[in-house]
Amino acid sequence: MSTVRIQAPACALYSTFNHLLHRPNSVVSVTRNAKNSGALRVVSMSSSPPSAPFEICVKASVTTPNKLGDCPFCQRVLLTLEEKHLPYDPKFVDLTNKPEWFLNINAEGKVPVIKLDEKWVSDSDIITQILEEKYPSPPLVTPPEKATAGSKIFSTFIGFLKSKDPNDGTEQALLSELSSFNDYLKENGPFVNGKDISAADLSLGPKLYHLEIALGHYKKWQVPGSLQYLKSYMKDIFSRESFIKTRAQPQDVIEGWRPKVEG
Repeated sequence: MSTVRIQAPACALYSTFNHLLHRPNSVVSVTRNAKNSGALRVVSMSSSPPSAPFEICVKASVTTPNKLGDCPFCQRVLLTLEEKHLPYDPKFVDLTNKPEWFLNINAEGKVPVIKLDEKWVSDSDIITQILEEKYPSPPLVTPPEKATAGSKIFSTFIGFLKSKDPNDGTEQALLSELSSFNDYLKENGPFVNGKDISAADLSLGPKLYHLEIALGHYKKWQVPGSLQYLKSYMKDIFSRESFIKTRAQPQDVIEGWRPKVEG
């Protein structure tokens, strides 16, 4: 957000005000004080919409050509673009045989990677933060005091998924995290930040999707029915148009986790 203050003689004030008022993505307010007859304060609410779709590199499906793969971090960024109604052009990258053009723009070979202001940017945390700053409407910011809700679910899910010992406590650790999040939603839901979806949901949603599919397949396990607020949360997120458009195919999720389960 940028702010411009303009001091102008009274005779020029109206003309300047009228000009600024018609600038896109701006809010103009007039303030007065004892020293100045008038001051224009222009607050830019967002950058101009992109003139072309964002180029974004994402994991390719291992089961179906030209389809999105199973990376939850890629889906997080795509969800952000969808929820902000920003156009994008996905480039599907085979991570088992990374093409030279991809390694030229991202030597680490990781996804997602998006082109912003003529620069390639990686890491879903950084990408989503930049998108929020450049395109703050609709707002997706999660207040810091709420942003960590459910943040340990993904790691405990992986621990349970990889476990070969039914008595090692990994299932109980996951249940504990899911129960805590269920209680949080009961008091604060239906989403992490209340009635409106926010960045925390767009990060957690894809991970819960992986949890549901992978544990259902490899462990014949599902979220307990007693966690009704969590189950309602998952249903609400999974049924959003943005999620349906950006989700991986179940078989890709299954194949994506196979090395961790069988390795």
